[in-house]
Amino acid sequence: MAATRRAFLKGTIAGAGAWLIGSGRATGQSASIATRPIPSTGELMPVVGLGTWITFNVGNDPELLEECAAVMAAFFEAGGRMIDSSPMYASSQPTIGYGLKKLGYPPQLFSAEKVWTSRGSNGPAQIEQTRAYWGVPKLDLVQVHNLLAWEEHLETLFAMKAEGKIRYVGITTSEGRRHREFERVMATQPIDFIQVTYNVLDREVEQRILPLAQERGIGVIINRPFRQKELIRFVERHPLPPWVAETGASSWAQFLLKFIIGHPAVTCVIPATTSVDHVRENMAAGIRPFPDAALRERMSAYVRQL
Repeated sequence: MAATRRAFLKGTIAGAGAWLIGSGRATGQSASIATRPIPSTGELMPVVGLGTWITFNVGNDPELLEECAAVMAAFFEAGGRMIDSSPMYASSQPTIGYGLKKLGYPPQLFSAEKVWTSRGSNGPAQIEQTRAYWGVPKLDLVQVHNLLAWEEHLETLFAMKAEGKIRYVGITTSEGRRHREFERVMATQPIDFIQVTYNVLDREVEQRILPLAQERGIGVIINRPFRQKELIRFVERHPLPPWVAETGASSWAQFLLKFIIGHPAVTCVIPATTSVDHVRENMAAGIRPFPDAALRERMSAYVRQL
């Protein structure tokens, strides 16, 4: 069984690698995956990315490393670009580096990383270590993780951006923490991205943060779309609504992702998974149509009453 599984993983990676090399598509994107422009530059970003919190923390286990590489291969094959990680995510960064090396560093990659240290003076060394783990010439986006020492880190990141060492600067939070301070940074600092929690039940950011991002021209990355599997486990005990076809979804995962993508402020949502089938399912949620405001309210109400 183990040998068969390893053979399958090798076949998956090899097939995706051949596609990435031989497709001739400079961006590697499928024509059917929707993109949205990063507000500060207009660069197009597929609306579904890949998170790595917990799922890519696999240490040096060779079989689990191969599984993560297979997920990355399927992600790129389906048109993905943004992979998000953090120094807080233990071995996730070296795991990403392992997969990227195995896949020949797909040119469409958009590396979204974080700085996570309470001392601003430690930021540059941590960012350099992160870059080395990924094995890339430079990181595309570096975000201040959960606003930790944000004043010092933003000064460093803006300087790195000016020097061409990174391309974009952002800040993150999750699970509704420090929203007032988050809004203050958004309103006063020339950041390119924010990352926040948003899903069919956790909708606080609709009130102030998402409108402010639209007003200020800030890209929006969404974390915890499934509440770290909790939401998926809950809804999958119930049937999809009879009107699910109106949403464009064919599964609960796609239903939940399309609710998020339907908000016009959202640039990219980053579900995490260790399953090739699930990453393909998630990426398919990025295919139009997306629900409008009225349908999104109907979707949220349906989940709330389950």
